[in-house]
Order: sequence, then C-alpha cells, then structure tokens
Amino acid sequence: MPNIKSAEKRVLVTKSRNTRNKSAKSELKTSLKKFETAVSEGNREAAESAYKVAVKTVDQAASKGLIHKNNAAHKKSGLTMKLNGLAQ
Repeated sequence: MPNIKSAEKRVLVTKSRNTRNKSAKSELKTSLKKFETAVSEGNREAAESAYKVAVKTVDQAASKGLIHKNNAAHKKSGLTMKLNGLAQ
C-alpha cells in the first residue's frame, strides 16, 4: 500500500478506470463475436444489424483510447469485407 495520500488516490482512480476499461473491452469483444456468429450462420439481416453495433463499439473504443485508431480501422475494414463477402 502506498504511504503518500496522492498515491492512495491514484490507486483508487486506477481501480475504477480498470473496471471501466475491462467492461468496455468485454462489450467490444461481445459485439464482434455476435457479428462473427451471424456471418457464420449466413444470416444476412442479423449480420447487418450486428455489423452496425460492432462498428459503433469499435469507434467508441478507439475514441476512448482502448484501441488504437489504426487498429479500429483495420477491424472495421475486416468486418466490412466479411459482410460484403456474405452477399455473394
């Protein structure tokens, strides 16, 4: 445990941020998995709705700094390619 009062405050802030980041990353992974399952089932309508949610969560994660903006662009590009491949 830290001895300095400011260090004690930092520990509390870090704990709250870690829980917030953990839940946001979990939400991101869940939305991506839902999209993947919709694509693997071949359900176009479910894939389109899951795509919108997944892109939104990826953008939110990038804006919050959970993932890098280039990583977000890479993920969105892959999602779009899978969705377009489903149409064929």
